[in-house]
Amino acid sequence: MRCKILHESKGRIRLHAEVGRMSMEEADQLENYLNQQPQVQRATVHERTCNIIILYTGDRGRLVQAIAAFQFRREDMVPSTPENSSRALNRQYEERLVRMCVTRGLRILFVPMPLRKIWATIRACRYVWKGIKCLLKGKLEVAILDALSIGISIARGDYPTAASVMFMLKVSELLEEWTRKKALSDLARCMSLNVDRVWLRADEGEVLVPIGQVREGDIICIRAGSVVPLDGKVVEGDSSVNQASLTGESMAVHKSVGASIYAGSVVEEGECVIQVGLSQGSSRYDQIVSMIVESEKLKSETEDRALYLADKLVPYSLAGTALTYLLTRNVTRAISILMVDFSCALKLSMPLAVLSAMRECSNYHITVKGGKYLEVVANADTIVFDKTGTLTRAEPTVVDVVPFGGRDPERVLRIAACLEEHYFHSMANAVIKAAVDRGIVHDEMHTKPEYVVAHGIASYIDGEKVVIGSHHFVFEDEGCVIPEGEEEKFHTIPNEYSQLYLAAGGVLAGVICIFDPLRQEAAEVLNELRELGISRIIMMTGDNERTAAAVARKVGVDVYHSGVMPEDKSRFVEAEKAAGRTVIMIGDGINDSPALSAADAGIAISSGAAIAREIADITIGGEDLRELVVLRRIAMKLQQRINSNYRFIMGFNGGLIGLGAIGVLPPATSALLHNTSTLGVTMHSMTNLL
Repeated sequence: MRCKILHESKGRIRLHAEVGRMSMEEADQLENYLNQQPQVQRATVHERTCNIIILYTGDRGRLVQAIAAFQFRREDMVPSTPENSSRALNRQYEERLVRMCVTRGLRILFVPMPLRKIWATIRACRYVWKGIKCLLKGKLEVAILDALSIGISIARGDYPTAASVMFMLKVSELLEEWTRKKALSDLARCMSLNVDRVWLRADEGEVLVPIGQVREGDIICIRAGSVVPLDGKVVEGDSSVNQASLTGESMAVHKSVGASIYAGSVVEEGECVIQVGLSQGSSRYDQIVSMIVESEKLKSETEDRALYLADKLVPYSLAGTALTYLLTRNVTRAISILMVDFSCALKLSMPLAVLSAMRECSNYHITVKGGKYLEVVANADTIVFDKTGTLTRAEPTVVDVVPFGGRDPERVLRIAACLEEHYFHSMANAVIKAAVDRGIVHDEMHTKPEYVVAHGIASYIDGEKVVIGSHHFVFEDEGCVIPEGEEEKFHTIPNEYSQLYLAAGGVLAGVICIFDPLRQEAAEVLNELRELGISRIIMMTGDNERTAAAVARKVGVDVYHSGVMPEDKSRFVEAEKAAGRTVIMIGDGINDSPALSAADAGIAISSGAAIAREIADITIGGEDLRELVVLRRIAMKLQQRINSNYRFIMGFNGGLIGLGAIGVLPPATSALLHNTSTLGVTMHSMTNLL
């Protein structure tokens, strides 16, 4: 693609794409493509002007080459885009808002006053009827204030004031609808499946392929801990499937041959082979997400209190109006009170502040599934960290392979890699990478593998049972033993490394020593979290006591627990909550899922297991733990903004009511100032917090 550089500074470049015209779909495709480039921090494409703004780091030359290589018609250059683009949504509502404002301006300039009076009277009927319906239902809501202010203005012949109030109410309704749909659009992207590759059953066996290559009718294999990427029907296997993201069911559902299975659900236990029924992007999951307004369920308590108060103040406004008229016998002063309500500003600014915070989080590679989780993060006093993949880099490396029973290290590593390649986990990746680096070919040599959550993998090779996993799994659960005469060799293996144990036929075959490096920023991040008000930082790990103690000293946690099982983590989180603490759990593995679900807010590392991302309320990028500090700061500042918005709205509108009651402000001026302040606080709510 040919582009012209319009402006350039360090780390930022603005380009003009020489394509003539650009559709919204093409703009989405180009923006997605650019944001996937490794050196791009953020790219924004403006389809109307064909301009591109890119913030980047690293090699400028590689970025320019990537832009030049892009072509709209090349499928390998065009990543998939969401069906419901926020760009199209924004364009739709921007045009409606502009059309509404232009129409009103033209009406004032060119339509004669008699016709404008008739038009205002017809439009007023809608608002008056809404107010009457509220009264008939026995409710005192803001609609009654709107009906009274508009109805009395029409009755007194004050048509300009009535028309202005109705226009501002219409703008408010449009902005509220826009906000709600935009929140749903953002939530849909938060709940995206993030599945890049799947195991496709082919003539030569199971092949790991990009999801874009899967077609309707293909057979794919899904194992424990994996998200179902596409809709289909089970043709082999039995599994327990978590469908909470689709149906809200808390209990896993059993799926056997013949059952339908839907994209977005997660296989918790067992495995299944499915025949794909729908291609990516047209699944039942996508359709459900596009229909359900989940954001309405995810309001924070602060939001709910503010919105509840908005309607609770209506009787007091009515009482103030009546009292003012009784004391002054002045209809104008009484109407001035009706022109001002607290609901409009509260109901617009609060959701927009939360939505803006969620968008700002996404700029830092943080995905938040609802405003209530930001409130939890702001108020949390306890953080529980899993060690592996969270406090460590999730880039473990195999440093040694210790064989037993006369086997050679290459044979041990080959079998281990053959088993581990079916399950995406940092330790499994380390084993597979070690085999590849040493040129070891690990073709399939076993029958169907079985994954035991937080323990290991079991399978059969040539009729002999083979297991790989933790010390607890191999020696206690499976009852494996150390070969006779090799006990001393076993006990001299260094404890500073994490260890995977491989056994065949009930006898230890090898120990794989894995070095899992700490994140350089871990200790610094924990100190910053303490400065931001976190009083209790805990580490939980399945590693042995010696390894756990060494890591705990280096990063500076307050408490650590070693050798824990998934249920232990979950019980610990529940106990902390029962003690009155607000708890955040941070993890990346399948074994962290129960604790992530139990916590007030679960945070998953994006590079971790699919089920952890699905269950978690918040997802952060795996590159830098400092995103936790950013998340905490945004959450705290959001609470400050919501509280300051609340104080301003109550104070400013209360002042308008007072000035109207004493006759300083006429009704039209009260309405103008009220609506102007509403738009002002709304626009302020959309600005960045950091």
